[in-house]
Amino acid sequence: MKNHTDMLIFHTAICAGASKIATDGRRELDVLVATPSLRSGMEINMIGFIKGIIDSVNESSVLLEKNGIGFEIFVPASELDRMPHAGEEVKLYTYLHVREDLMQLYGFLTRDACDFFKLLITVNGVGPKGALGVLSTLDVDQLRFAILAEDSKAIAKAPGIGKKTAEKVVLELRDKCDSDDFITSSASAPAQSDTPAASSDAAKDAIEALVALGYSSSDAMRAVKSVVALSDETSVEAILKQALKAL
Repeated sequence: MKNHTDMLIFHTAICAGASKIATDGRRELDVLVATPSLRSGMEINMIGFIKGIIDSVNESSVLLEKNGIGFEIFVPASELDRMPHAGEEVKLYTYLHVREDLMQLYGFLTRDACDFFKLLITVNGVGPKGALGVLSTLDVDQLRFAILAEDSKAIAKAPGIGKKTAEKVVLELRDKCDSDDFITSSASAPAQSDTPAASSDAAKDAIEALVALGYSSSDAMRAVKSVVALSDETSVEAILKQALKAL
């Protein structure tokens, strides 16, 4: 490939399942992608997800077969353990990162994880590898909790993320993290379709009450989250009572 435009045309052809690709970079397919200028570090949001058969699961990536082409997709370590076995189908939400000399795909089992990855790389000093390291150390729910609780120490445990960078993550992303998502997340518990969900306002009020009683914001959020996830309590008083038992 002579340049970024050739690389992008080639990559698009593969994803479209094209049967003909000219070796000189000229396309022989129906897909057209406008690429006026590609610079080092530029991100191109052209592949939302890939659904294919797992060829192999490696230390930090998955080799995914789609239309006879093997895509190497870098995946957080926290998701590798939940990856299906070789020969099974999987759908990965992807992010394409373009550098001066290569194109890399990062993949996630959920759209939420992919969106959080994109959020992380908006922080100055956090690149794709650093963001992947964060999501390898903390899953999305744990990361959202760490940010809302301003627990930069937990984030700093990720490889390539120092104390100052972790503090930047908390500072720059705290307002972008919705506490409602954390409180009402059902990732750790089965959905209860036959019971009313706790009001996010009630949960927030319960957290504020616990903080007023002297508990740390992190302990208060953790306790309230466990109540919301595992019970059908919907009032502030009931949530607070159950949360106090958990503390």
